[in-house]
Amino acid sequence: MDKALERELIQKGRDFLKSRDTEELEEQGREDYQTDQELKKPQPPLVKAPMGGAVTQLPRDFKPLALQGDFLAVVMKRKSSRVYTQEKISLLQLSFLLWVTQGIKEIRGKSYATLRTVPCGGARHPFETYLLVRDVEGLAPGAYHYLPMGHQLELIAPMEDREALDRLIGKSLCGQHWAAKASVVFYWSFVPYRSEWRYGIYAHRMIMADMGHVGENLYLGCAALGLGTCGIGAYDQKLCDSTFQLDGEEEFTLYTQTVGTIRPEDGGAEKDFYKFVEEQGL
Repeated sequence: MDKALERELIQKGRDFLKSRDTEELEEQGREDYQTDQELKKPQPPLVKAPMGGAVTQLPRDFKPLALQGDFLAVVMKRKSSRVYTQEKISLLQLSFLLWVTQGIKEIRGKSYATLRTVPCGGARHPFETYLLVRDVEGLAPGAYHYLPMGHQLELIAPMEDREALDRLIGKSLCGQHWAAKASVVFYWSFVPYRSEWRYGIYAHRMIMADMGHVGENLYLGCAALGLGTCGIGAYDQKLCDSTFQLDGEEEFTLYTQTVGTIRPEDGGAEKDFYKFVEEQGL
């Protein structure tokens, strides 16, 4: 890549992370800018409507789960895991992970905003949760969509061909085939207008932080359950979007994370992912 182009792209990335201040808008003659909320336009739906698949009601009683340790112990256990034993996780465990990442605790106003288990700017919560399920008790392998209003899962597409499912996972994550040994892979989408309605041109920078809140809760939830997880930012945009029937503009994939069963004796295999550190003397 040409160095000048590289510097240009890097600068665009840095500028994206910077806040647009009032002075900048005044310089552009846009000091009277108003968001759609300020203009009293109808707000978008709080969540995506069901897509029409068969629905599984998820359990909400998490007391039977053997959650491990106090909060400090859970934080200390939090780490990325890429080596999985390929055992099934329970539907209750998956239900718990969906709840701690996007569960709705209450609704603010009649239908103004959802208050969830993670923080989000303006309580807009512009994310949808999708799954590729491999090994979860009580669920057929396939693509699913989480319905947070009813704490349910709907089946988008069954995938009985396990080899095809594993290939899809690896390809969707840009050749990271180790991920195809996970019990389930989370894919989160971004629904832009949910944030843009309230924040307009200011909406996009902070959603990256909000997405981080969701991912970290999945890390902590997995640590509490004794499961492994790994956040992945390298994914095939078009393939992920098409897998979950997203249009790629008004809704598109933003982040992914694997979840699987782990065991202590695989610590050496985990270290193999970082052999380059020793090989290169870093």
